[in-house]
Amino acid sequence: MLMNNRESLIQVNNLSKKFNGFVAVDSISFETKAGEIFGLLGPNGAGKTTTLRITSSILQPTSGSVEVCGCDVVKDSQKVRENIGILTTEIGVYDRFTGRENLAYFGELYGLGREQLDDRIEVLSKLLDMQEFLDRKAGTYSTGMKQKLAIARSIIHDPQVVILDEPTTGLDVLASLTVVDFMRMEKKAGKSVILSTHRMSDAEKLCDRVAIMHKGKLIDLDTVKGLLRKTKTVDLEEAFLKMINNK
Repeated sequence: MLMNNRESLIQVNNLSKKFNGFVAVDSISFETKAGEIFGLLGPNGAGKTTTLRITSSILQPTSGSVEVCGCDVVKDSQKVRENIGILTTEIGVYDRFTGRENLAYFGELYGLGREQLDDRIEVLSKLLDMQEFLDRKAGTYSTGMKQKLAIARSIIHDPQVVILDEPTTGLDVLASLTVVDFMRMEKKAGKSVILSTHRMSDAEKLCDRVAIMHKGKLIDLDTVKGLLRKTKTVDLEEAFLKMINNK
């Protein structure tokens, strides 16, 4: 496959994480490539969020290693954070700030200079069609507007890796479409996008490859077509249920 010729941006090797003896992640390995959307799928408690928190250098692994753009998440955590953007179900914008002020604040946290930051805000406001409301207080925004602002905030520093943890949960159709369009744009830009979700329809529509997690273990990793072929099913939800129930 052409995918194999693309640069590997995340390398997860024999990763494990324990909490007081409980094994949340159990010796998993995978990689994600530039220019692909990689799905991390599993039911609640599968270990997806723990894996992403370690990848983002928020948590430290019990054993194994994770590298992001060649940087170890433990030894080079600052560089890892510079190369990752995270979008979660928590929109996390400041209502008393305008959209522009929100973006400027987060850009300054990443060390962007004023000219670089102004240019980046201009690019993102056009990319996400935010010009009409960028200078209004975020507290007046609709859910969809806030979601666009949250997306812009997460990639203000132009990271090579974008992580989305259940990004469409609780969103209406239009706001969900904003997230979907964003993922496709980042893929086209050559980024590595990780989508963690339990919504199989989103994963089937968007992901180049998917990893199935269950009870901390990675039980399969393949393209959507490959998983359907292995399980002799017609859609990803049916394939997912078949694999989970067989474990």
